[in-house]
Amino acid sequence: MKVIAFNGSARKNGNTAILIRYVFEELEKEGIETELVQLAGKRVHGCAACMKCFKNKDEQCSFDDDIVNECIEKMISADGIILGSPVYFADLTSETKALMDRAGMVGRANGNPYSRKVGAAVVAGRRAGAIHTYDSINHFFFISQMIVPGSSYWNIGFGKEIGEVEKDEEGHRTMTDLGKNMAWLMKKIGE
Repeated sequence: MKVIAFNGSARKNGNTAILIRYVFEELEKEGIETELVQLAGKRVHGCAACMKCFKNKDEQCSFDDDIVNECIEKMISADGIILGSPVYFADLTSETKALMDRAGMVGRANGNPYSRKVGAAVVAGRRAGAIHTYDSINHFFFISQMIVPGSSYWNIGFGKEIGEVEKDEEGHRTMTDLGKNMAWLMKKIGE
């Protein structure tokens, strides 16, 4: 079993990556392989609504000038998907949104290949907007017919400067519980 995570933060190893790694620790304890894809510094542009993915039906976006097709391939082959984003103006980053839009369109055009995979949102916030970001990511999972595990609180950690989320004990515990629940759910689905 494998979980692929996408860190949509402009900070390659910032608070969002730290939170994702807390989830990974629990998954790895259960023998689940993990991989983190950092979108920082990589080109990711939005969906042009060209609808070529519906015509081509090749599990690819017609645009091949950025990282998105590689991400889609990883999503299709994984058993679980984590989408992580910091809060930017009360919502997710534009890179995370672009990935969701294009992967979502390709998925819908190709028979919903993410269906029944396990999906989890991970959000790093400074103050406000974290719930909205969390909801935005979960909407991608729900429309993709994915299964979303719960945790002991919403999957959010708080901190501004890199590393500050490590002081958020409840956020850390939430990510740990999320990892345990994600592993349990993936194993149940795999039975």
